[in-house]
Amino acid sequence: MTKKLWGGRFKKEIDKDFFEFQKSIQYDYKLAQYDIGHSLIHAAALRVAGILKNSEWKKLSLALKEISNEIKKGKFNPDFNSEDIHTDIQNAIEKKVGALALKLHALRSRNDQIAFDERFYCVRKYLDIVPALLNLMKSLLFLGENNRKQKFIGYTHTQRAQVIYFADYLLVFCDMFTRDTERLKRYNENLFIYIGAGALTGSALSIKNYNEAIKESGLIGKDGKIKLARGPLDNVSDRDFIIEFLSILSIIQMHLSRLAEDLILYSTTEFNFIDLPEEFCTGSSLMPHKQNPDFLELVRGNTGKIYGNLVSLLTTMKGLPLSYNRDMQLDKEPLFSSVETIESELKIMAKFIKRIKLNKDVIEKALKDESLYATELAEFLVVKKSVPFKEAHTLIGRLIRDSQDKNKKIKEMSDEELKCYHQELNQKVIRKIMNPEYAVSSKKTVSRKIPKIDARI
Repeated sequence: MTKKLWGGRFKKEIDKDFFEFQKSIQYDYKLAQYDIGHSLIHAAALRVAGILKNSEWKKLSLALKEISNEIKKGKFNPDFNSEDIHTDIQNAIEKKVGALALKLHALRSRNDQIAFDERFYCVRKYLDIVPALLNLMKSLLFLGENNRKQKFIGYTHTQRAQVIYFADYLLVFCDMFTRDTERLKRYNENLFIYIGAGALTGSALSIKNYNEAIKESGLIGKDGKIKLARGPLDNVSDRDFIIEFLSILSIIQMHLSRLAEDLILYSTTEFNFIDLPEEFCTGSSLMPHKQNPDFLELVRGNTGKIYGNLVSLLTTMKGLPLSYNRDMQLDKEPLFSSVETIESELKIMAKFIKRIKLNKDVIEKALKDESLYATELAEFLVVKKSVPFKEAHTLIGRLIRDSQDKNKKIKEMSDEELKCYHQELNQKVIRKIMNPEYAVSSKKTVSRKIPKIDARI
């Protein structure tokens, strides 16, 4: 057990089991870099206020920047005997500058630090996740471009429905991830990093002290993300920004899961439309022939965890009295878990998608299913022959059913047989309409141009 940031009013040592139970260093060490940012600004505010001498501020700032560089290079080793990352960094600074470090925590609270750190973390992770989404979309467009003219089978209710372009199928997922990107952008536009809330009522440091310190820190950025806390009480008790982030990540996960499920389904022997890249599959310890789509199954399986992280934090926050409560310490693991899972999935999925191969012979065979063209036959009668749609729907439905009952293809029926359903039906019409190219070209509201990625974002 290391030095703590509290303890003066206690006569007894903290119970060791309880200390282990309540400490958070084992996961909040991931906020180390952001906590350094808070300390750099706070130290500058103390200097502006005259609480720190200029020489003292320089020593503390140098020590903080040294630790920051260690973190960036992966050389910072948190002490897991510390209570939390705030305490650990405080102790690390004390090792560098001695008793001067004891002045750093003047007029601030860990309540303010953690709110600052987590907001900063969310801003940075936004900057990581958006490019990862764009990269995945590029992979989808790459696969679509390489199979631009390939027709595919569209499904509703997991039943064959109509002919589509494979590229259009992939663009559906691009649209999903585009919406995700736009959600993240709106989220980021409204997300700011606040400082100066104290424990709950604000700081004895002035607005001028903090504003000058924020400007001097160089951390503010062009978008002015770091600001003085407007409502200290709200700032330390608010975790809406994490809940909103987890909500967006849950939607991204849902889209990834839907993509994974489709790819699993289409790669089965029963469908066999696609071959999955075996670099992302595993085998069976008993069955020599197996190539299991483990990456896709894990993506699908992670959805419960990602949803659970959101529900977990919603449940934690639902009954908390103002302002900060220790329950809120439990917001970090769900946040880190969801972010790290999504980042890994997006990275791997982008590589995975590019290496998918289509089994075009199998797809072409499936495209011969005459029921795929039933809608186009009905539309032909409506548009070209002015047949009421209800009548066209009924007679084409009967034609499909009779073909299946008699085990006779519609293309094999004679003109006389076809005219029993409608006088405008004949072999010439059937062969023209029951064709993948006709099916996709008859739709006039769909753009056939595969867009560039920049045009979708």
